[in-house]
Amino acid sequence: MTDNADLAALIRTIPDHPKPGIMFRDVSTLLLDGDGFKKTIDRLAALAHKDTQLIAGIEARGFIVAAGLSYALGLGKLMIRKPGKLPGEKIGVDYALEYGTDRIEMHVGHVRKGQKVLLVDDLIATGGTALAGLELIREAGGRCDQALFMVDLPDLGGAQKLRQNGVNVEALMAFGGD
Repeated sequence: MTDNADLAALIRTIPDHPKPGIMFRDVSTLLLDGDGFKKTIDRLAALAHKDTQLIAGIEARGFIVAAGLSYALGLGKLMIRKPGKLPGEKIGVDYALEYGTDRIEMHVGHVRKGQKVLLVDDLIATGGTALAGLELIREAGGRCDQALFMVDLPDLGGAQKLRQNGVNVEALMAFGGD
């Protein structure tokens, strides 16, 4: 992996958001920088397994990463969405949040049995949403053994949870809980 300090410098840190003590890593400032975003997609694309057949992005910022990677790699993009957004037949997974639950869904038939799917999002924190996305892909018959992120927050353990489920996890940048 290259040194991505140039990209990390483009990410704004907002203290005490959404609550006191949280250091929010805002990737929107990186997305505003055309050259920085291009470098981000190019570097993530270089990490993608060569046998990848489909890119799965998690709503909402994961769609941005997935679209860029889909273009760079010439692959289709699967949308993993919040409830009520997909018009066709769908499958869904409920997952735990710090306080309560949430749900994500995807269309039935958009992943072929045995298809190699790369899961992507902007950031991996506690891993709840990414694990739910992994479960959906596998439930649909897809194979997912790689996940790519712009940012990892390793102190929150999400990347490790994905690794424990047989997924190779890579992120261009990591920010500790300063």
